[in-house]
Amino acid sequence: MTAEPDGPEDRLRRLTTIWSRAVFPVTSTSLTRPEFEERLLPLARRLSRLLRARSFDADAAKAVGAALVGAHCTDPEALTRTLDCVDAYLVLYCGEDGPQDELRMRSSRLQHAMAAGYAQALRERTLAEQQAIAQAALQAQGLVAQALHASEARFRAVFEGAAIGIGIAALDGTVLQVNEALLRMFGASPQSLRGRRVQDWVHPEDAPQTWRLYDELVRGEREHYHMEKAFNRPDGTVLWTNLTVSLLRDADGNPQYQLALMEDTTERRLLNLRLRYEATHDALTGLPNRTLFFERLEKALNAGEGQRFGLCYLDLDGFKTINDSLGHAAGDRLLVEVADRLQSCATAPGEMVARLGGDEFVALTTGPGTDHEVDELAERIMNALVTPVSIDGRDLLVRGSLGIVEGPAGERTAAEVLRSADITMYRAKSAGGNRSELADPEADARAITRHGLTTALPTALERGEFFIEYQPLVHLGDGSVRGAEALVRWLHPQHGVLGPDRFIPLAEHTGLIVPLGRWVLEESICQARAWRERHAGQAAGPLRINVNLSPCQLTHPGLVQDTVDILERAGVTPDALCLEVTESALIGADDDLLKPLRRLAEMGVDIALDDFGTGYSNLANLRRLPVSILKLDRSFTQGMQQFPADPVDLKIVEGIVSLAHSLDLAVTVEGVETGAQAEQLRILGCDTAQGWYYARPGPPERLHDLTLVDATG
Repeated sequence: MTAEPDGPEDRLRRLTTIWSRAVFPVTSTSLTRPEFEERLLPLARRLSRLLRARSFDADAAKAVGAALVGAHCTDPEALTRTLDCVDAYLVLYCGEDGPQDELRMRSSRLQHAMAAGYAQALRERTLAEQQAIAQAALQAQGLVAQALHASEARFRAVFEGAAIGIGIAALDGTVLQVNEALLRMFGASPQSLRGRRVQDWVHPEDAPQTWRLYDELVRGEREHYHMEKAFNRPDGTVLWTNLTVSLLRDADGNPQYQLALMEDTTERRLLNLRLRYEATHDALTGLPNRTLFFERLEKALNAGEGQRFGLCYLDLDGFKTINDSLGHAAGDRLLVEVADRLQSCATAPGEMVARLGGDEFVALTTGPGTDHEVDELAERIMNALVTPVSIDGRDLLVRGSLGIVEGPAGERTAAEVLRSADITMYRAKSAGGNRSELADPEADARAITRHGLTTALPTALERGEFFIEYQPLVHLGDGSVRGAEALVRWLHPQHGVLGPDRFIPLAEHTGLIVPLGRWVLEESICQARAWRERHAGQAAGPLRINVNLSPCQLTHPGLVQDTVDILERAGVTPDALCLEVTESALIGADDDLLKPLRRLAEMGVDIALDDFGTGYSNLANLRRLPVSILKLDRSFTQGMQQFPADPVDLKIVEGIVSLAHSLDLAVTVEGVETGAQAEQLRILGCDTAQGWYYARPGPPERLHDLTLVDATG
């Protein structure tokens, strides 16, 4: 028998055991190690939930760090061991099957927040201890007159036994007394500190208000102040502290001494700096990541009047192919090499390069003259990619598409700038790649509108925002209306009525064209039934509805069955329907693609070859296509709008009509706009036509009016 795999609770227990064994030896507690492990278990469970949560909760992670202080894990080594344990085992035991890179980044952020929460809780605990010490010192001094020896002993016990550094100085800054903890922090002897002046401890990292607050305190204008301060140790290293300085007064309330309480935060500061670096830099390339880049970009955009920025957004062309063919290890080495090259391109003040993720990089330049500098930066970047990258003995050509955005600070947000750069980069990629493009506000607006329409498409069909207009098909021989083409429109809440050219390509790209096309087919066939019932018995024959079929619908396996079901539900015979398929969709079509069209044609549905003449297909190929109608593209008949007509156009159309009729195909002409054009097409033998000369697309009632005109002659 094989052992059952560990469940989440077992893995959580294992993590907690490792954690407790690491931290227990440096924890001051009366609990046994198993009892201490039970106390850590809820904290481990919270970390597991935070690692896999949808959004990052910094406050909850800080609370875990604060809880460590509550569990008496106050030795700095306890925090270091905790973070090492979380870094090594949290993702391993609690990450389950999630994306490892994202989980490790989340783990790093959790460590950073835990350290911050630990520091805050320890600081609050220390401040409480500091207040108790200060109170004891004041009480001890107040009892000097009553019981000098007892109070001195009590004060000395507190002073020497405190875990934090304590120093007492005169108001002129002369150091009078220091305790053992302070000596250990400075790594100095009592003689080297006593007698020194506080003012000698100026450090380049001092906050601007440091010495102003000190002067106010020794003058008696302030009772205490608290800040983070650095000191130079005798060995040349830097000591970072949480410093609290209080004013001690005599029995009459006059300032007498200053009391300094110091907590050594050097290790914690170094840890925070390390975690900050890991949280703001890409682990693979060492470049600044998206977080740090946005900080710099927002700073540049808020730089004030007269300042400008320039941004280059780079995406490698064909990087997925390299990953798929050579493996992700080779892809990673390629990214590292590209990162090094880009880093060498942005060395001037105000320039930086960052990796946003995957194979996307950005370069930023700031200052008053970025309109010229960003072009030079873009040129350096493109030149840096020219030399092939050698991976495992293979020279790989590196190509990239670059989007450039430049402008004054203060006009756009960081998100808007990056969106514009992203749109521009994809414009460069769509133009063939290996090139750069400059941002164009109009192109950005079109792309943003396309994106908005794409995201709104799925709900638009549910909300009933689509409707159909119908353009009549007229018989050129007798002028009677023989049917209509169904043309779908979108009544958009913000953009008004949109034609199919605005949203059909988007629907095809997203796959929504299948349900949308099914809806158009159903609505149109129901309308065809209504027309046939209204005009039954007319000499011109029953009206037919033409519905466009996209390439995506043509390959959908449910096309034939959907069409049959809709016809049967509407009670309409197949001859009431004509499906229009563009010539380009059928160029080189194999038998599998033509099979559904053949089945529909065998049922009695007419198939029209739309936009004929634009796909440059082999005319002999018409014999194998299951079509009964050719729809001649308007480009062949535009020369007939004037009199006399272009003789070349006449010959071409005459030849197509002759060929179509010899193959027993009817010919329909699109885009008829003048009477002269219509008459010429009639003479050439075309069967039906549609266009603004007869009627623009409109509601179904308009077709009824036209058929009445035909009937009354």
